[in-house]
Amino acid sequence: MAKDKSGFIIAAAFIGPGTITTASLAGANFGFHLVWALVFSIIATIVLQDMAARLGIATGQGLSSGMKDMIRHPWLRGLCIALIVSAIGIGNAAYESGNLTGAAIGLNAFYDLGTAGWALLLGVLAALLLWTGQHQWIESVLVALVFIMAGVFFLTLLVASPDWGAMLAQFASPTLDVGAITTILALIGTTIVPYNLFLHASLVAKNTRGQDKASAIHACRKQSATAISMGGLITLVVVATAMTAFYQQAATLDAGNIGEQLKPVLGDWAQAFFALGLFSAGLTSAITAPLAAAFAVCGALSLSDDMKSPAFRLVWGLVIACGVAVASLNFKPLSAILFAQAANGLLLPIIAIFLLVVMNKSKALGEFKNGTWSNLLGIIVVSVVVGLGGYKLISLFA
Repeated sequence: MAKDKSGFIIAAAFIGPGTITTASLAGANFGFHLVWALVFSIIATIVLQDMAARLGIATGQGLSSGMKDMIRHPWLRGLCIALIVSAIGIGNAAYESGNLTGAAIGLNAFYDLGTAGWALLLGVLAALLLWTGQHQWIESVLVALVFIMAGVFFLTLLVASPDWGAMLAQFASPTLDVGAITTILALIGTTIVPYNLFLHASLVAKNTRGQDKASAIHACRKQSATAISMGGLITLVVVATAMTAFYQQAATLDAGNIGEQLKPVLGDWAQAFFALGLFSAGLTSAITAPLAAAFAVCGALSLSDDMKSPAFRLVWGLVIACGVAVASLNFKPLSAILFAQAANGLLLPIIAIFLLVVMNKSKALGEFKNGTWSNLLGIIVVSVVVGLGGYKLISLFA
């Protein structure tokens, strides 16, 4: 029986070019003063992904189907389907351009084929991998890329020789003000990714069929906590490296030149280090974003979620095609990535509220429904994100 690796897939999915860019900007502009937001994001991700995984294992279906089946009123059901298709399907098509652009920028540092050329080749590579329909093979590729990312960024930090004392002092003095709120929401939005809830539920539903549900949930919970924490540590390392290189300096960061600007800190290997990490981050997300969109949209529209079905392939194919098309325009992604991650943070509470309702109302869950602690933690997560989003809106009008 194939071992479930879905926890590492979630880590691979949220560490994309958006994460690298957002973490770099956070470290450069605020040092370690915003690490509290990252710590909150990791805890919240573990809590929410545990709910999604329990739903998938207990019911054998994805989050889209669970949300849709629970709603009886036709107009609410239609609203739910529209939300999933627009937020996850269309939204992931928009994110795909950033994923491919990030990976292309990384590869272009090794051989100057141009961002558009690399984006097209990477889109074809992602499509070929997904076309196989072999989720175990896809999972193995993604897990390998996660460990490559971890090695690259940890080595980068060690070479940079950071000031550990300054980091600890800044971590102990967290910042929450109008100037930081967009970056805070971006850090949350790039870590607690709504489409990962759909992806996780669908993957574990496939990987654990026929297994004892209680044992599968226990194993999944342990693996997910480990993998997501590892992903958070990688993000923290990027923040630390950016703080060491850029904090309180006049350097202007760009996704294409961060590696070049690290040269004073890392030497001649700077560009290669950063480029390899950015490529790994981009490719993992370029594979998981269309995969998640296909699971979510097919579940919402009651289409087959068999990875070899025409409908499933059509959805991920459209996501990749849109990503390649936009990436080929040589679009400068830095500001758009930060804005998209902040928007993701605002979208999160809507999906999280749906998930909380499903985890309490779905009859198919049986004994695996949310308990008191799961509900309490879920409510805290939603409340914090709603509060931050509200603060952002008030600050804009003020």
